[in-house]
Amino acid sequence: MDELLEIQIGNLLRSSGQQLATAESCTGGLIGHRITNLPGSSDYYLGGVVAYAYEAKVALLGVSWETLHAYGAVSRETVLEMARGARQVLTADLAVSVSGIAGPGGGLPDKPVGTTWIGLSAEAGEWARVFCFPGGREQNKHASAEAALKLVLDFLNGSRSLDADYR
Repeated sequence: MDELLEIQIGNLLRSSGQQLATAESCTGGLIGHRITNLPGSSDYYLGGVVAYAYEAKVALLGVSWETLHAYGAVSRETVLEMARGARQVLTADLAVSVSGIAGPGGGLPDKPVGTTWIGLSAEAGEWARVFCFPGGREQNKHASAEAALKLVLDFLNGSRSLDADYR
């Protein structure tokens, strides 16, 4: 069996001396939960913000109302502002964010149920990826958390795939 993403991330963060923060919407804290399931994760995980409502995204993460009204909560622009905000608020080296439509309702023609944006902010830059997961609410939440952890791992491993455009 392959080593869990959160174990690989923890090892890389610990060895590099970097610290991670999270900003979660549709996953409701699942990413932070997975990271903190590991003993000693306080060495590299500073904490997270679960900002579900627009008001929480604005007040806690500094997402602008203009961004939310122009692009919506489930957008490249919003997840990048969420990640940037978590990184700043928690003084982390890097932060990952997620916002999506878990379902079963809430989908739109251009953003169906399962649409999820994941963002990452670090001193080296910012990246975002979009996904459209096919499952129900629980499956979409788990798939979103897994994809967010994969993005962090790709960054920590210096993956060239981060340079691709994920629009």
